[in-house]
Amino acid sequence: MSIFSEISEALQKGKKKAVIEFVQNALNDGISAKEILDDALLSAMEVIGEKFKNNEIFVPEVLMAAKAMNEATALLKPHLAEQGVEPMGKAIIGTVKGDMHDIGKNLVALMMEGKGIEVIDLGVDVSAEKFYEAFERENAKIIACSSLITTTMGEMKNVVDYFIQKGKRDQVQIMVGGALVTDAYRQSIGADLYSPDAATAADLAKSVLMTSNHATL
Repeated sequence: MSIFSEISEALQKGKKKAVIEFVQNALNDGISAKEILDDALLSAMEVIGEKFKNNEIFVPEVLMAAKAMNEATALLKPHLAEQGVEPMGKAIIGTVKGDMHDIGKNLVALMMEGKGIEVIDLGVDVSAEKFYEAFERENAKIIACSSLITTTMGEMKNVVDYFIQKGKRDQVQIMVGGALVTDAYRQSIGADLYSPDAATAADLAKSVLMTSNHATL
């Protein structure tokens, strides 16, 4: 079994210690951090995302894999910086104002990071102003808003309207999601993207950022 396969298999099983050991061994063998990231870690997260989407694995398994992924990427970060490797882009994520639920948001953030996206997580109870301030500060292309209760879904429209008010609506893709959110609701508030689950949200974000990167070449 190749070192990439060993890393991938350990990551899919959420075996953090094994992942770190295999990643360190790969580095010691002279394999570049970018190769390890692309060909082992990110490819494994793709598999995890598909399995999660197909209900073959569930939240606990994803969280275990995500912890292993975070440890491995922390180990690789100094090497990636030396090699000049940049994330494909940034996404800002948060649960909207008045809503304190974060499990779904956290899963989306983890899945996005598994696609090589830098995620700025604003946490819960995030106002439209805070989303906008983060956008200005980070120059992100995606704003991802989560809402789990009907009484806070209207805050998603407030986010869209605030970007219109600031004259920056055309500079960002606004994604919405949550247990009660639908694509019809997304259309009604003028948001750009809707995802029914974390894995699809990550796929959408990756597609948006890849398109954006090609447009700026």
